[in-house]
Amino acid sequence: MQDWTEIRSAVARLCADFPGAYWREKDAARAYPSEFVAALTRAGWLAALIPPEYGGAGLPLSAAAAILEEVHASGGNGGAAHAQMYVMGTLLRHGSDAQKARWLPGVARGELRLQAFGVTEPGSGSDTLSLKTTARRDGDDYIINGQKLWTSRAGHSDLMVLLARTAPRGEGAARTSGLSVFLVDMRDCPGLTIQPIDTMMNHATTAVFFDDVRVGAENLIGTESEGFRYILSGMNAERILIAAECVGDARWFLDTASAYAKQRQVFGRPIGQNQGVQFPLAMAYARMRGAALMVADACTRYEAGERAGAEANMAKLLAAEASWQAGEAAVQTLGGFAFAADYDVERKFRETRLYQVAPISTNLILSYLAEHVLGLPRSY
Repeated sequence: MQDWTEIRSAVARLCADFPGAYWREKDAARAYPSEFVAALTRAGWLAALIPPEYGGAGLPLSAAAAILEEVHASGGNGGAAHAQMYVMGTLLRHGSDAQKARWLPGVARGELRLQAFGVTEPGSGSDTLSLKTTARRDGDDYIINGQKLWTSRAGHSDLMVLLARTAPRGEGAARTSGLSVFLVDMRDCPGLTIQPIDTMMNHATTAVFFDDVRVGAENLIGTESEGFRYILSGMNAERILIAAECVGDARWFLDTASAYAKQRQVFGRPIGQNQGVQFPLAMAYARMRGAALMVADACTRYEAGERAGAEANMAKLLAAEASWQAGEAAVQTLGGFAFAADYDVERKFRETRLYQVAPISTNLILSYLAEHVLGLPRSY
């Protein structure tokens, strides 16, 4: 896999214009980092995966992973924009030529934001097949009713990739049939209500309610009732990109803690001279490097069109663990200063903790590996 050195350097230079003070201000106000997202858009990074014929760079997933890793390694957070990377695959792989021509140029130019991913519901959570949001055909439209939860950035997005039920569960031949994917234009959408949810990290998280929302049949992506399969490929991309962000978080924690340990003097010598400080940081570094290799392997398989479910899940699992352990080591190294907002450790610590749970929990990953890799009986 390419390292994308030039892209990494360019993204790092852009992020230097958005230091810790910028992110602290946004976090305190629970405000969307519009200036940062605009800068990423102007530089073309949010159009990295869009083919050149639609105005993008046509880069592979590994380039998107490098972009998001560097955002996090700089002390920033890619959560404000990363959905545009991982939901892109659903449209690119399964959308029609007409849909791509209609939507992708505007996304590439920054005139449209494709940031919302409507899958999770209050009663289904990780059990996606139990979702209850329905899309009923009515002439040239579908009428959508239901609720989505934990839909980040819905209030800052123009478009949403939505998974809804178009046939009762169990009606089709396959267990996963009956779900369909729609591209919803939220700019003029009667019946759509967005309700913010206050969370421990600044992710512009919302609940979204659909009350007889009409969506044109031309916005159905792919074939009706085949949507679960389409979403899965997007979920693999999501897990790989989240894993890359976690690697970036781990790098930031280690750089911050190491710099502090070199200059912090206690009892007449730098604390970094003590093995009790060195060893947790060194172990966190080894885990970060191992996770980065798993991310690279997952990217390689995904880009080759191979089945990458196990690798995507392992990358997310190992990288989330690595970032959390690096954060823990950073907190122990900085001591009381780790809890001071001006040092940014407490903010990054809250942000990276999310990925033990989302977009898929550690336990669900372990269940997947047990069943699909080790061949053990299905546990749920």
